[in-house]
Amino acid sequence: MSRKYFGTDGVRGKVGDYPITPEFVMHLGYAAGKVLAAADWHLGKGEHPAVLIGKDTRISGYMLESALQAGLIAAGVDVYLAGPVPTPAVAYLTRALRLQAGIVISASHNPFEDNGIKFFSRHGTKLPDEIELAIEAGLDAPIVTMSSADLGKAKRLDDAAGRYIEFCKSTFPSDLDLRGLKLVVDCANGAAYHIARHVFHELGADVVAIGVQPDGKNINDGCGATSPAALCKRVVEEGADLGIALDGDGDRLVMADAAGRLYDGDQLLYVLARHRKQQGALKGGVVGTLMTNLALELVLKEMGVPFVRAKVGDRYVMELLQQNDWQLGGENSGHILCLDKHSTGDGIISALQVLHALRVSEQTLVQAMDKLILYPQVLVNVRVAKKLDFATDAHVSAAILQAESALAGKGRVLLRASGTEPLLRVMVEGEDGKLVRQWAETIADVVRNVASAAA
Repeated sequence: MSRKYFGTDGVRGKVGDYPITPEFVMHLGYAAGKVLAAADWHLGKGEHPAVLIGKDTRISGYMLESALQAGLIAAGVDVYLAGPVPTPAVAYLTRALRLQAGIVISASHNPFEDNGIKFFSRHGTKLPDEIELAIEAGLDAPIVTMSSADLGKAKRLDDAAGRYIEFCKSTFPSDLDLRGLKLVVDCANGAAYHIARHVFHELGADVVAIGVQPDGKNINDGCGATSPAALCKRVVEEGADLGIALDGDGDRLVMADAAGRLYDGDQLLYVLARHRKQQGALKGGVVGTLMTNLALELVLKEMGVPFVRAKVGDRYVMELLQQNDWQLGGENSGHILCLDKHSTGDGIISALQVLHALRVSEQTLVQAMDKLILYPQVLVNVRVAKKLDFATDAHVSAAILQAESALAGKGRVLLRASGTEPLLRVMVEGEDGKLVRQWAETIADVVRNVASAAA
């Protein structure tokens, strides 16, 4: 059975457009509540299943939180409300409080007009496919409210942020600190605005916080991991040692060095893999994605570190890590998973792991990157209708073959549909940057022509 509403990261879309409406979200909460209520949790007599709801700083979060809460309570599920907290905080708190599920209201790195709902299991991981499909099936049934005596209850979890701050700090070695480091931390006016600075400051760093004045509409707006120019500029202005940028829900990370040079998820993953390999602490290999830079794959091979590629999306990275019983993986967008530290990708914890590696090696970020020189990689997003199948189009296939021939085995071509937007992503990488740019634009033009002809 294919998913109708769930994408690679929950249900997401523009607020007010189906399915991101109060009516649908209430029904989604009810359907999820019925699935939870039907499971065998070995609850005591009179006890209800319980879930935690967290959200980012989008103005629509208030509306969707109320709708989701109403649906869950109607299904007889108790609700804990954490307020604005990063996505990985919900994963952690769900486990720590022994709840049956966690729910996040967020559209991650998207603009404020979008929002979404994503779920975590009681283990702090993404819901298994069979549970998501069961929830989708439940959306076809009408809402039948439980009797008043059997309704769920709601409770505000006032110490959610403090609990998560202490958890993040616990992942950093107790015999190390960050004293002497000046950090610029950009929270994207998102869910980590009142959390990230405290983690780094309480470990000893001098912290300059930016992107910490959310107004409901400025999340990811010219700030954070998806717009890191402000971070790089501020690092140089402040004479800081490093910059740390998170996205709107706090699960992505990019960093900048003292000169304002930016480092993406592939580069940070290399720092972590190399450090763990040197310390004898790397379990197995590393999982990347189809978008991972070819240079990272090659340098890991030189180090004797196994590397495999997953489909794009942290849930697929997680699947391969679990299948191989490995711990380290990530995406070039900045999703990094350190499964010995947390059950999901976490921007703050990933930054702490990079800082740990730099502290132990007594290196700067640029020094730690000396053996990794990324290949030029050009990504062009083409707006298309989702129903079009470009994989079988003769014109697109011919353009790809021509590009691969021109790259002569020293590069890659990848076309993939976005899991959250009506976009086809055209990626070309190789040693010759000019050639890479030329072929990325050529293939993108072919795709536009095919899409236009089919419209």
